[in-house]
Amino acid sequence: MVSLRSLFFNSIFYMWTLFCGILFLPTLLLPRSFILKIAHFWVQSVVWLCDHLLGLHFKVQGKVSLLKTPSIFAVKHQSVWETIVFYALLSDPAVVLKKDILWIPFFGWYLRKLNVIPLSRSKNKGGQDLKRLLQKAQAAVACGRPILIFPEGTRSKPGEKGIYKSGVASLYVHLKKPVVPVAHNAGLFWPRRTFLKYPGEITVDVLEPLNPGLSRQEFMRILERRIEEKTNELVYKEKPLC
Repeated sequence: MVSLRSLFFNSIFYMWTLFCGILFLPTLLLPRSFILKIAHFWVQSVVWLCDHLLGLHFKVQGKVSLLKTPSIFAVKHQSVWETIVFYALLSDPAVVLKKDILWIPFFGWYLRKLNVIPLSRSKNKGGQDLKRLLQKAQAAVACGRPILIFPEGTRSKPGEKGIYKSGVASLYVHLKKPVVPVAHNAGLFWPRRTFLKYPGEITVDVLEPLNPGLSRQEFMRILERRIEEKTNELVYKEKPLC
């Protein structure tokens, strides 16, 4: 049953995404506000598909009111799910993501218009990337936009911990803004590197913010501990329905 539902969902998801990408191409010539509305429409449609085709729902708990603030959100990275749904949870976030994604036809074109913050994985461009990250993040904050970053940089399996990169600490120190850790268990239901997706309820937990004033080392230690402890609690408490 899971295989059939996953196959049906994946087929509809990719066809719908391609259809929207082609249908709304002319809007790339319009102001960014139009693209933002389209992005929200597409995200809400994906949430609807998850609800009705997969039986996959989600709830948000913890410091939920912080989602409306122009803070820096450091989110656990387990799945494609959180990269989609956080566009609906946050108000016009400036998302830090891999530069390669911008070269994906249609999808990348819209992301460019949304003023995301692209980073290269090349070690040779580390200094340039950091400078670009801080400049674009500063510009986003000046416009009242929140920053969305996945500190591990790549997806990890539920129960596993990736290496937390220093970019989030640079944002914390440079912008002097609160960093809100966010844990979730989406990887249980929308796993990485497989077409299978499982019914159930994803839990997103918005944790206590880290306010400016900590050293880089102390900040990274507390951030990692909070995200990992809460993520493991959610992962081992919840199991997907098969």
